[in-house]
Amino acid sequence: MSEEASPANDAQGAKLGRCVLIGQGYVGLPVAVRAVHAGYDVIGYEVNQAKADGLNAGESHVEDITPEDMAAVLATGRYRATCDPTDLAGFDIAVISVPTPMGEGVPDLSYIESASATLAPHIRKGSTVILESTTYPGTTEELAGPILEAGSGLRAGTDFHLGYSPERIDPGNPTWRLENTPKVVSGVDAESLAAVKGFFDRIVEETVPVSGTREAELTKLLENTFRHVNIALVNELAMFAKDLGIDVWEAIDAASTKPFGYMRFTPGPGVGGHCLPIDPSYLSWQVERSLGQTFRFVELANDVNQHMPDYVIRRVQSLLNDHRKAVNGSRVLVFGFAYKANTSDARETPSRPIVEKLQQLGAHVSLVDPHLVPAQFPTDVARSEGGADDLGNADLVLYLVDHSDFDRELIGAADVPVLDCRRALKGPRVQSL
Repeated sequence: MSEEASPANDAQGAKLGRCVLIGQGYVGLPVAVRAVHAGYDVIGYEVNQAKADGLNAGESHVEDITPEDMAAVLATGRYRATCDPTDLAGFDIAVISVPTPMGEGVPDLSYIESASATLAPHIRKGSTVILESTTYPGTTEELAGPILEAGSGLRAGTDFHLGYSPERIDPGNPTWRLENTPKVVSGVDAESLAAVKGFFDRIVEETVPVSGTREAELTKLLENTFRHVNIALVNELAMFAKDLGIDVWEAIDAASTKPFGYMRFTPGPGVGGHCLPIDPSYLSWQVERSLGQTFRFVELANDVNQHMPDYVIRRVQSLLNDHRKAVNGSRVLVFGFAYKANTSDARETPSRPIVEKLQQLGAHVSLVDPHLVPAQFPTDVARSEGGADDLGNADLVLYLVDHSDFDRELIGAADVPVLDCRRALKGPRVQSL
């Protein structure tokens, strides 16, 4: 797609422009697909050549985007993935959707810095740059903006538009997808907000404008901190209830009948993915850095959720001990490794430390997860199909992820102890977390 390519037309015949998506992961690729359908010429910029080649061949590495979706956008002639920064030239709108991991308790913003520096020389007067990556309040204006200005020689808010719109992608959710999830939008000034809103109005069904980029950045962290804290609450309740001889799941079910003032959260073996283990820590880091205070709710939630894998191990030890067995030498059949049901996403999955600890204690671990490709499997762990023979040969079954394609009835009927961390199974030897 050349710089001189004519902009596409939308359904009303209006001229749409050239759109660059930096990062073609689980956030960037869905936006790219929607932008193509809206009528934009789209460049998907990727630093991974194999990934870019796969996208151009119609392959999707994001479960929410099917090969059929890729075939449809490629057939328009208005999508191409590239690793060549010169292909970014002539863009009208650029969206930065790159990772923002934590490194030793400190946000790693190197991907945002690199993406901004790569994009900056191609900024023109009147173009729009939107940051989507989850980060702490102030990043857009204090970090990305100066890099974009230095590399372009232009001023944000004066010569080009700059804004922030936090991603709200929920991988594997068949109900709430990019297009029908309200999108928070912001800009460094009124004109930037209008430009950001105008772009996403074509991509999603509803946009939610806020007054500034810091408010938009905080919105994302608030959403995930809310979940993080409430999951920690029920996780700690689950541990106390077990010791008190109380069925916490029955209490949760009963509380969930209240039509107001309560929102259902359930215990689990820990939290995973990019959001919950990381996003609240961005906010905590910012509060301590800027105000010199600790965000106590986040610190407590981190402490509880990070130690849930240890609690799962203790429950495994207790169950095996009840049957006069030690973890050392026992055959443990684990169902689920991804951090979330019905996805292959294993980022920050709590299953990893659980499996590793079982191995350190001498257990022979076999793992069942049909969503993972071989390269995602942990090393030194046997892959299992989870059939009747596998169940019969196990000393204990550990159910960590409730994938819908697991045979729950078969697993629940196993003639061995079963620790169900998702309360998905029924059977005479099943214990819930």
